[in-house]
Parts: sequence; structure tokens; C-alpha cells
Amino acid sequence: MKRAVILASLLTACAGSPSLPIPSPPIAIPTRTPPATPTPPLPPPPAPLSLEARAAQLHRDAIVIDTHDDITTPILEEGFDLGKPDGHAGTDLAKMRAGGISAEFFSVFVDERFYAHPSSRDGGAARRALDMIDVTYQQIERHPDALVLATSAEAIRRAKRDGKIAILMGIEGGHAIENSLFALREFHRLGVRYMTLTHSRNNDWADSAGLGGTPPKPQHHGLTPFGEEVVREMQRMGMLVDVSHVSDETFDDVMRVAKAPVIASHSSARALCDSPRNLTDDQLRTVGKNGGVVMVNFFSAYLDPKFSAAYRAFYEKHAKEIDAIDAKHLTPSLERAAYAKLGAGDLPKTPLSVLIDHIEHIAAVAGKDHVGLGSDFDGAPAFPEGLEGIDGLPKITTELLRRGWSDEDVKKVLGENFLRAFSEATAFARATKTTLSGDGSTKTIE
Repeated sequence: MKRAVILASLLTACAGSPSLPIPSPPIAIPTRTPPATPTPPLPPPPAPLSLEARAAQLHRDAIVIDTHDDITTPILEEGFDLGKPDGHAGTDLAKMRAGGISAEFFSVFVDERFYAHPSSRDGGAARRALDMIDVTYQQIERHPDALVLATSAEAIRRAKRDGKIAILMGIEGGHAIENSLFALREFHRLGVRYMTLTHSRNNDWADSAGLGGTPPKPQHHGLTPFGEEVVREMQRMGMLVDVSHVSDETFDDVMRVAKAPVIASHSSARALCDSPRNLTDDQLRTVGKNGGVVMVNFFSAYLDPKFSAAYRAFYEKHAKEIDAIDAKHLTPSLERAAYAKLGAGDLPKTPLSVLIDHIEHIAAVAGKDHVGLGSDFDGAPAFPEGLEGIDGLPKITTELLRRGWSDEDVKKVLGENFLRAFSEATAFARATKTTLSGDGSTKTIE
């Protein structure tokens, strides 16, 4: 009975209490699953560039410098214009573009007829050099969209960025200063940035190696005291000393006096082609220790022993005819035509591989930081196959890559080595804190 009363009271209590809300079940919202987007397949990795394509790209990107081009001679002698190819010259604007050249040294070449006793028509050695300088300016001013004068490494790099070709000047033959340090400074002021101390003959203060045959008989056994002063003065003002064409004794004296990098603007390796115009291995090592650069000459007679022997035989066979041709002082194209009639075209051809051998030998002996290019285009009569003009320069890049050279080392050969030496020579001159003429040497030749 008690249990029934308790249960009844509980039911009554529940009935009197407010009812609690009962939560509604959540409404299911239908969702739509987007269709799966197919993942596109990854593109295949790009095919590696062919060696030729890689070389072309590298050559376009590099600063390419040639430190010796004699196109100034046909410009002055024949009225040649770089913008008007004649089918004979190895250098013109179209070929320079095709060759990817960034900077070209026009040779201010003063040949044998100006050594002494100048004629009233031609003037003396200094006057000849001034004529060469003026026609260089002429070409730059005629073609301002393509060419720009440069006198420093910085100016070469700026020209490359601007899409122009930097034109620089180097005197070939120290007799051009006519034994005057005053004249030397004037040439620097006009933009000349190297001077080859001698050409084919001894001058009054330095002995020459000649042109590749038997060197002239020593006159000074190297440099005279005035010749040493020429070297010091050049380096004081930032003009590169060029040891191409000098005798071995002159080379030794230059390297004893030099405190800044020197160059050989167009010389090759004597170990591979035994010519006094080339540098011995000891000389190559000396240039390397000095911080300088040896710029390989493209003339086949300085590269290829087979061609060199045939060339000497050709000259001995036709010595009288060649002397008569030279005595006429013919323009370069007429001179080549005259030699061709004698059979010069039948001389053996030099393969491009021989030139690359010289680059590799100099790199192995002096170091990869001490080799460059100094073609001698439009000055020498024969070049390796496929390299008859400046438009052939990309072939050198291709062949160096084919032999396993790195991109960085190829760029050194093409121009970076020269830029480094040029910059160091300029820095040495600035460190002297001297003025060009105010602090210039007034020594004269005895």
C-alpha cells in the first residue's frame, strides 16, 4: 500500500511540472561532390641543348674581345668603310655582328716605310699613327648606332649592355712615338690603350723579334735605359705594354721593369710552332706570374709548323717578286692579289684544331686566367679553315666546349681574362695618384 502511495505521488509531481522542449533532429542538407579535376600530366623535361646551341647561347652572353685587327690599314689606304663590305676584308659591321664581337682593338699600325727619312707626302711615324687614329674615329662617327669609342674595361662592359661594339686602339710599333714621351702621352690622351714596343725592326730603344723569320741582329740586347722609361711611363698612365714582336732579351727587360700586367696582343706558343714571334713556355709562365694575358694570333704561320715551312719556301722561291711587290707599298687587297698570282693560294690549309691547341697549351702553361684572342685579321695573309674573318669567332667557342671546357673558362678566353688585366693595369695607374702630363717623365733618349 505504501508503495502505491509513493508511486502515485511521483506521477502527480511529474504531471504538474512544465514540459521540456525536445530538440528536433538536424535537417540533412544534401551536398554535391564536385567532379574530380583530372591532374594534367607533367610536361617532359626539356631536352638538353645541343653542343652547338649551347655554344651559340654562351657566345651571345659572353664579352668577346679581339686585341688586334688591322682593318685600319684598308680603311686608310683604300677608303674602306665598315658599313660597306667589299668581299675581301675579314672585318666589317656585318661580320662583326655575326662574330658576336663585343670589343675590337683597331691596330694603329706604323709599317717599315715610316721608320726613318719620311717622305713629304707620307710624313713620319707619329704622323702616320695620327692618320690611323683619325680614321678610327671616322668609322665610329659614321656608324654611331653600332660602334662606340672605349678606353676602359668599364666602357667595354657598358657597350655590351647597350648593344654596341666597343672600339679601342693599340699602336703597333713603338717607333710611332718618335722617341718622345710627350708624344706617348698625347697618344694616350687620344685613346690609345696599348703599344707594341717594336714591329719588324729594332727601334732606337728596343730590339725586335722580326716577323717570324730570322730576327734582326741585336742592337741594344733588350731595352735601353730610355726603353725602360717608356715601359714605366706607359704603366704609370695605364697604357698596356705589349710584348708581341719584341726580342727575347727585350721581353726579359720588360718583365724585370713591369709592375702591372702586360699583354702579348697577338702571339702564340713557340712550343707548338717554333717562331720567334711566339712565346716560349718560360715566357708564358712569366706572363702568368705577372698577371698578364697572351692573346693567341690566328696567322697560320705562327700556329702550324706545316704551313710555316711551306710559307718560308714560298717566300724563298719568290723573294725577288715579293720584294718588288713590297716596294710598291700596295694597298692590302692589291698586295694579296699579287701574292695570289705567285701561288700563295696553293699553300696548305691549317685546321681550326691547331688554333685550339695553342689556346689549350697556353692555358696549361700560363694558366686559364692568362690566355685570350688576338686575331691579326686584315693584317696576316692566311688563317685556319673557317676562320678567315671575324664572323668565324663563334667556332672557337664551340670547339672549346667540345673539348670539355667549362662555360666560365670559355668566357675567360673570350674576353674576361683581358678585362681583368686591363682593369688591374688601370688600377695600378690610379694608385700612382699622378697627373698625365703634369707628373709625366721628361727624360729624352740619349
